[in-house]
Amino acid sequence: MTADEVSIHPTAVVHPQAQLDAGVFVGPYCVIGPEVTIGKGTCLEANVHIVGWTTIGEECRFSPYSSIGTEPQDLAYKGEKTFVKIGHRNIFREFITVNRGTPKGGGLTTIGDDNYFMAYSHIAHDCQVGSHTVFINGATLAGHVRIDDYATVGAFSAVHQFCRVGKYAFIGGYSVITQDVCPYLRVAGSRPTLLYGVNAIGLRRHGFSREKIRNVKMMIKFLFYSELNTSQALERIKQEVEPGPEREEILTFVQNSKRGLVKKVAERWAENWE
Repeated sequence: MTADEVSIHPTAVVHPQAQLDAGVFVGPYCVIGPEVTIGKGTCLEANVHIVGWTTIGEECRFSPYSSIGTEPQDLAYKGEKTFVKIGHRNIFREFITVNRGTPKGGGLTTIGDDNYFMAYSHIAHDCQVGSHTVFINGATLAGHVRIDDYATVGAFSAVHQFCRVGKYAFIGGYSVITQDVCPYLRVAGSRPTLLYGVNAIGLRRHGFSREKIRNVKMMIKFLFYSELNTSQALERIKQEVEPGPEREEILTFVQNSKRGLVKKVAERWAENWE
């Protein structure tokens, strides 16, 4: 096939009203519903199920048994018209599930660009996933969760409804997240989920300078490794940390948190904090 051709395997079932852009590849036994729109160069390898009011961007890849745009798993849902919107260059590995939104949650599940969803990940109704995130095998979002850019959700971890995970945060494997995770942090575990300091390795890999990482550590120290309450910590940050995107990200995140923050510090990290 050329870059402008649409290739549909004879065993695939594609509704005639579905909109497929140039270069889309639909492999064996795929099913595409009437309201689906798929962007240029996207590949459905085999046995991919895409239904509902679902819009997919360019150059995405769906591995076998992905199920996208299905009804939300919400007992209050009664068949209303709700949506999934997916950006560009996302990779969905085997057995991924992405559900449409619900009327009470805004009616829209969104996924940005350049994300990697490993096998068995689940994105529930009304979730907002940013760009450049990584979901490791079995990572699961409940409804109404927000995952900000460059965050990582570890293997077999679950994020509770209405929680938010900040930019560049890292959730370790087998964790249960029931509160908001502040940007730039590492957390892991359940009952309780513990804080393991700044995600310094991840920040270095994404090009953060030593000065920026030092500023992030200072802010995290005020918030979680001191005797200050949250209001006092925010004031210290405003007074002692130079203005910049990292400072504004943390200040805005903490001030807008609705479920409270993961705060309990792992003992060895509390004792050896620098």
